[in-house]
Parts: sequence; C-alpha cells; structure tokens
Amino acid sequence: MSNSQEETKGPGVLITFEGGEGAGKTTHITFLASCLRAMGREVLCLREPGGTSIGEAVRSLVLDPNNANMSDQTELLLYEAARAQIVREVLIPALARGAVVLLDRFYDSTIAYQVYGRGLPESFVRQANGFACQGVHPCRTILLTTDASAEEGLRRATHHGNADRLELEGADFHTRVNQGFFRIAAENPERVRVVSSSGSKAQTARKIFFELKDVFGWSESSEILKPEFFEAINNRNTDHKAQISDGD
Repeated sequence: MSNSQEETKGPGVLITFEGGEGAGKTTHITFLASCLRAMGREVLCLREPGGTSIGEAVRSLVLDPNNANMSDQTELLLYEAARAQIVREVLIPALARGAVVLLDRFYDSTIAYQVYGRGLPESFVRQANGFACQGVHPCRTILLTTDASAEEGLRRATHHGNADRLELEGADFHTRVNQGFFRIAAENPERVRVVSSSGSKAQTARKIFFELKDVFGWSESSEILKPEFFEAINNRNTDHKAQISDGD
C-alpha cells in the first residue's frame, strides 16, 4: 500500500505497529507520539483489540486466560468485531479531520496470529479483515522484531507476570506467528518496514523515524533524524501500556 489519502479515508495518517510478543511496540509508539505532538500534530495512540468501550470489553474477553476453551473461530470473530467498532467509531473520524493515528496491531496481526498461528483459512480471514476495515488501510506499517527466539520474546512480554491467553500459547505457536509476520513483510515491502529492536531504544527509534521520513516529509539532513535527538528516549519511562487504549 502507498500512503495515499484514499487508503486512509481522509487527509490523516494511519501508521500501524506490528510484531511478536516483547518487541517493544508500546515504547516506540509513545515516543513517536510525543515527538509528533511537539511538532503540533494531533496524535491518537490506540491498540487492538480496544480503543473503544466495546473494543476494550472484547479485549478483556478474548485475552482472559480463564477463557482457554475459546474456539479459534470465536477468537477470530471477536477480533474482527472489535476492529469494525474502532474503525467506524474512531479511525474514520480521526483520519477525516487530519489526525495521525498510531495503532498497536491491525489486520496484519490477524493474518499472523489467526492464519499462521491458528491455521485458519487465509482467504476467509482476509475477507473478514476487509469487511471489518471498511476501506481503511495503513499508509505505513512498522514491524518490530527482537532478532531473538519466540521464547525470549515471551519472557520479555511476561516478565511482570499475568500472562494473557495468547501469551500462554507457548513458543511453537509464537514461532509460527513470527514467521507469519516476516512473510507479510516480504509480500508488502512498500508498506511494511522491518525494524530490529535488538539495539538500544535510541537506535531503534531512529530506525523507525527513518522509515517514516517520507510519510512526514522529513529530509535525511533534518534535525529530527540526528542521533542526539533520540537520546531522550533513554530517559523516558515510555513502556506503560495504559497510555495506549481509548485514544490516549
């Protein structure tokens, strides 16, 4: 996908962040949002499932470890229901008024988790994605990868305890998911940009900003792309999941 206004349903910008467990999406979404706001942009930070009262209720249901008997088909339809709600209630109006939307997971996660992870039919999942998205597509997707095993990613994601239902699926499942993300990136090189988060936060942030420079019109000589600009991220406690929920 290119970064056309047609695809974002308005003059706004939709950027999605994808990746396996423990890749650091929240940290980098929060840092990017703070920088864009300092430049005078309206920014919404959202997550899937979530971002609306209905979506957050679905999130609680689908990620609850007590719902271990949930069928794969039910899981898919719950994700799509939450997506349809956030697209209609939040994304379309925000993009129409020119906002920047930073979204933690979107339809690529459904392909990675429900097709590659669960083994559901890809053709049906893509149809369900299209129905829920209502013509909304990201102009750019940042795929964060840890360059580590699925086991290590799970350890990072669950080091505070309280693993959710998907995090409890185990390393084999998450290995398939990670492989799925790389296949998605290979199939969509213009839209999906792979960024390793194995270095420092500052190094990773700079790579992300470089992959977005054409979206925001930053030249390679811009002050915002100089290494010292990114040192601020090392002094910020940005890894706080509550910051990405109902429109930040």
